[in-house]
Amino acid sequence: VQLQASGGGLVQAGGSLRLSCAPSESGYLINAVGWYRQAPGKERELVAQFTSSGSTDYADFVKGRFTISTDNAKKTAYLEMNNLRPEDTAVYYCNLEIYSYRYSPRRYWGQGTLVTVSS
Repeated sequence: VQLQASGGGLVQAGGSLRLSCAPSESGYLINAVGWYRQAPGKERELVAQFTSSGSTDYADFVKGRFTISTDNAKKTAYLEMNNLRPEDTAVYYCNLEIYSYRYSPRRYWGQGTLVTVSS
């Protein structure tokens, strides 16, 4: 199984984007979500996460602007990004812990989707 991430693009400062991430095969449910980003020349950093215990955490630099969620069926994860800033420009990666009736929970990385915010 692979993760399919989408929703990146070019947006002006102050704009919004919604990233999506879902398993490529049906039958998997999401147990936990992490969204990370990596800007050019920088290390990958955690943006937001939703843990299997139900807690949600955000990096200070996105608090109040980004929202992490899943659909009610727990099959797609989202990162709603509002009031985007040029410094939010990066490749965004999803990291999902998924499981099925056949497989115990395991984490996978998405392929990354580029978000570019112009000033």
